[in-house]
Amino acid sequence: MPKGYVIARAKVTNATQWAAYAAKAGEAMKIYGGTPIVRGGQMTVAEGEGRARNVVIEFKDFDAAKAYANSPEYAEARKLREGAGEIDIVVVEGM
Repeated sequence: MPKGYVIARAKVTNATQWAAYAAKAGEAMKIYGGTPIVRGGQMTVAEGEGRARNVVIEFKDFDAAKAYANSPEYAEARKLREGAGEIDIVVVEGM
């Protein structure tokens, strides 16, 4: 069965508030069996528009990734992030 991934690219404007979000999102990630593959770090834009903060979380399958992204636990984290930056998040099925 293909794995599932949550992929996010973000621009942080309030680091303190974002840190609270990240901690709460990390708790939710563990509940749903997620493993961070990419979390920040060095990056360069090869094409198009990039954002400084990039995250890839691997899950056992697409349904688990969707469950995390739509979970009440992650919704609590999302509330902490309001006004702390911009983010795009997608859930994708792997190979």
